[in-house]
Amino acid sequence: MNAARLASLAYAEEYVPEPPVVQAARDHGTELGASPIGPGGGAALRLLAAASGARAVIEIGAGAGSSGLWLLDGMPEDGVLTTIEVEPEHARAARDAYADAGIAHQRTRVITGRALEVLPRMTDGAYDMIVIDADKESYPPYVEHAIRLLRSGGVMALDNMLWHDRVADPAARDERTTILRGLGKQIREDERLIPALLPVGDGLLAAVRR
Repeated sequence: MNAARLASLAYAEEYVPEPPVVQAARDHGTELGASPIGPGGGAALRLLAAASGARAVIEIGAGAGSSGLWLLDGMPEDGVLTTIEVEPEHARAARDAYADAGIAHQRTRVITGRALEVLPRMTDGAYDMIVIDADKESYPPYVEHAIRLLRSGGVMALDNMLWHDRVADPAARDERTTILRGLGKQIREDERLIPALLPVGDGLLAAVRR
């Protein structure tokens, strides 16, 4: 990739400035060992939430609250974000980030627990948007739950779908890369979905539920 192309990608990634409260949450998430979404991916999530008028959103993986803040900024004022996070410290960090940003407490619900135990208890077709950014090995079952939970016209978004530039490299065959590469093909061929893979951050795959 030539220098001009790299410069264009960097320009696009930083095109929407990251608000200080989001940057603080992202920095905290990095310190905790999470992999929070970057400015380009966050701005894309905000856009998707706004374009779909998402009032009921599920987020799998808190990222210490940075992605949630992007989503909340794109959601209507009466929208509610449900964040599912297995790590108690990451869940606390998300709650703190929402409070620091002045988000009304009734707009967020942080559930500490395993997503594959929480998602089955949620109502089919009741959600406008679902964001997946957690353990990569569980992405395939997360996607099946997301499709079940989304209303028609709802949006699903998965972060890290280029996985550090390894998914596009056919020589990369480690377990996580193989899972994400196969899942990307599966989503592309799923007649229930209308997908696109956006080259922001580490790759954001977005799909609309037919």
